[in-house]
Amino acid sequence: MEGHETTTKECAAGKHGSQEMDQTVLMSGKPLHRFIQREPRSLGIVILIFGCAELLMGIHLAGQNLQTSYELYTPFWEGLLFLICGSLSIYTELHPSKKMVTVCLAMYVVTTFGIIVAVGHRIYNFSSYSYIKYRYWEDDDEYYSYLVDQVICIEAILCTSSLCVSLLLIFLCAISRLALKSTRTQVILQHIPAPQSEATSN
Repeated sequence: MEGHETTTKECAAGKHGSQEMDQTVLMSGKPLHRFIQREPRSLGIVILIFGCAELLMGIHLAGQNLQTSYELYTPFWEGLLFLICGSLSIYTELHPSKKMVTVCLAMYVVTTFGIIVAVGHRIYNFSSYSYIKYRYWEDDDEYYSYLVDQVICIEAILCTSSLCVSLLLIFLCAISRLALKSTRTQVILQHIPAPQSEATSN
């Protein structure tokens, strides 16, 4: 009797383990889990770092008398968008769902358009810096010439970091779009042939 109960428990445990394994196999083929396999959390951490750098350098640009991207408050709203995108990427990997991936995709697209506006405004500022630097160079004012060089370096770093984030966002947009195409669970049919002994005896 005890042997029969032990065998029953082992069979039940075996069936439970096989069900978990089958569920793992089924879930690994779902698009949402293929999205998780791309590790959006790691990319989200990188985007968070770029967002913090944007905010810190924006504080420095706020105290300048020159024409900078601070005129449109670009470092602050762009840095805030980076922080939101990074946080959503981290949260979505920890709690994956179709709704969260949709929210992430929307934020990725909005942030990408924001980067286009920010880069365009900074390129416009670069053209004015060359004129300002030339004017201060004619006046032999080394301090303001050094100040212009410093602002140009900061704006160039922020512009480069924005372009790097845009590449990450385009990649995240692509994989999140693929994840939203289909979230139906795949069905695997397995054919088990009849044992040979039973077929022979019949």
